[in-house]
Amino acid sequence: MSAARQTQAETTRRTANLNSREKNLLAAMQAGLPLVRRPFLAVAKRIGASEADVIHTLRDLLTAKIIKRLGVIVRHRQLGYTANAMVVWDVPDAQIEAIGQRMSEFDFVTLCYQRPRRLPQWPYNLFCMIHGRDRADVQQQLARLRAALELHETRHDVLFSRRCFKQRGACYTSPSRGDEHGRAA
Repeated sequence: MSAARQTQAETTRRTANLNSREKNLLAAMQAGLPLVRRPFLAVAKRIGASEADVIHTLRDLLTAKIIKRLGVIVRHRQLGYTANAMVVWDVPDAQIEAIGQRMSEFDFVTLCYQRPRRLPQWPYNLFCMIHGRDRADVQQQLARLRAALELHETRHDVLFSRRCFKQRGACYTSPSRGDEHGRAA
């Protein structure tokens, strides 16, 4: 079984025992949080619950690892950031945590994480995403990053995106037939 299918099967198994209130909350959360002053209150009104109940239930679902995390999806192209690049680095294993931590502190680095090398074809073990208004902006930010972290001699590659894929949050439930709000049965 592939890793993706194992993850999907695990999620299905964990969500099978949820009560209808929890399923409704997960279905509402799949649409994303509204951009309002009190987003959990807006979700609560949509599913007929209290704001405190929504927050408490989400906390319980996080603790039970039904939800792995709550995060933000930024549609950067809609904000005028048309160039984005994954910069891959071959850094010494002993320095990867320190370098990764420092990289993640730059406001233009939106993701920074470690992955195993796949030698001999892929020597890179540290990845960071840089968004910019154009490619020149990304290259300028990369130059700042390399100078600040003294990475001039560190092997790296810049992989600019050519396509933008659909960006969405995790999917925990399936909409019930005839339910336009995506509430689970």
